[in-house]
Amino acid sequence: MQIHSVNGTRPRRVVFDHLSFSAISLFQSCPLRFFFRYILGLPEETVAASLVLGSALHRAAQYHFEQLLVGEPPPDLDTLLAVFQEHWQSYEPETIQYGKGENRDTLGRLADRMLRAFRESDFAHPDGVILGIEEELRGEIVPGCPDLLARVDLLMESGDALILADFKTSRGTWGADKVEQAAPQLLLYSELAKTLADGKPLRLIFAVLTKTQLPAIALHDVPLDPQQVERTKRTVERVWHAIEGGHFYPSPSPMQCPSCPYRDPCRAWTG
Repeated sequence: MQIHSVNGTRPRRVVFDHLSFSAISLFQSCPLRFFFRYILGLPEETVAASLVLGSALHRAAQYHFEQLLVGEPPPDLDTLLAVFQEHWQSYEPETIQYGKGENRDTLGRLADRMLRAFRESDFAHPDGVILGIEEELRGEIVPGCPDLLARVDLLMESGDALILADFKTSRGTWGADKVEQAAPQLLLYSELAKTLADGKPLRLIFAVLTKTQLPAIALHDVPLDPQQVERTKRTVERVWHAIEGGHFYPSPSPMQCPSCPYRDPCRAWTG
């Protein structure tokens, strides 16, 4: 990895002993943002309220399954809302960047509706044995690349299958194209879960909770296609070679740029 200077301070050598799927995705969406975060280590001065909402809902869902794992009854709505609020308050208020028509109150009411839908869903009451929540898996999937580090939201055994489920929040319902676009994450995770499966078939699921007026949760299966697994691994390999080669550049996007926490350093970047 190349040596870089941070704000005129002593240069440092960046060593990656692992990559996460989120880091790979960030490089694909904007190599310069990856550079600011993972190479220079610049702090993110702002965070989109939608990301805070999703993160806090994720934490509430995690708490729900943790209680089931230890044999407790499902938490009530007030308890989940308290977990949600506690996570929200871990962010500095001035760093949260709200979108048009958003504020703390409107998003709090949305969280109430979403958590109600979550608690009433079949996903919240799984028919199977919960083996792990936020289970960390790590290993080499592409020779010559750093290990892949994965965190599986929900790991279950149901019937004769091992289930890897990832919890998502979304502005709307997912169609087949969206599932296909998101599939690489679980396809990579499946490579790490092979040893856990011990010969059992793997089932890969996205559980998607919508941020709509009437929230709903839907389960989407990801086909475990060996060709797509290999394609995804080759993509990881190319991304890593680009990172090693220092190929960092801006990728302007009307969807991503307005909420990017690195707008000022991006404007100042001269290549």
